[in-house]
Amino acid sequence: MDFIEIIKALILGIVEGITEWLPISSTGHLILFENLLTLNVSAEFMEMMRVVIQLGAIMAVVILYFHKLNPFSPKKSLQEKKDTMSIWFKVIVGVIPAGILGVLFDDWFDAHFYNDVTVAITLILYGVLFIVIENRNKGRKTQINSFKDLSYKTALYIGLFQVLSLVPGTSRSGATILGAIILGTSRHIAAEYSFFLAIPVMFGASALKLIKFGFSFTGAELAILLTGMISAFVVSIIAIKFLIKYIKNNDFKAFGWYRIVLGVIVIAFFILFK
Repeated sequence: MDFIEIIKALILGIVEGITEWLPISSTGHLILFENLLTLNVSAEFMEMMRVVIQLGAIMAVVILYFHKLNPFSPKKSLQEKKDTMSIWFKVIVGVIPAGILGVLFDDWFDAHFYNDVTVAITLILYGVLFIVIENRNKGRKTQINSFKDLSYKTALYIGLFQVLSLVPGTSRSGATILGAIILGTSRHIAAEYSFFLAIPVMFGASALKLIKFGFSFTGAELAILLTGMISAFVVSIIAIKFLIKYIKNNDFKAFGWYRIVLGVIVIAFFILFK
């Protein structure tokens, strides 16, 4: 097995770990890096890895929020256990729209939207929206500052925003955070709810891709996949902690400007090198 391929997988995992949680589109970044660091694997394996590598990232959420999301913790009171179950019920409500449409139209979205033009447009579009919405909300008091304040109706609406992320370049975290802010949640709750929504969504999407690909990996393919997942896990822990600390004193406009710049870079890259 070529050591260089492992290094490439390590870098892709780092990119995934950073960009999965920040609202800047992991897909947009992976498209760029996949072209710069092309893995010597089949197109089918790469399509599968692009999704399954997210399992490493999602395990970071499971570890960091294990106590908060564990309704069976003996350290919690009966009321705290009920509150935890309430969070999970709201997560389930939130994933229903994307879950249904993802199963039905996964191949269709890949076939029609997984291209540089779509990614560049969505990067720029949602970058502009972040800036506009943050400017509009400047000085406004948020209405939802805890998960107790988050109604099932609002959870469903945020889940509908998550459907937008089926289009590559949108960013799953970007769509859910943007939608949550529009609906009146604090940035902290918007970010955490986005993290929690990712757990069933990513496990489901990964299972779907693995079933389609099959489980007959070569030794080299397995090593590449595991390397990407492990590096995504480690970097995700850092990225999640950074985001939660960052939004205590900052808004999301910086990510909006970053998305716009990246979108322009994606367009320039494919004009010059494709």
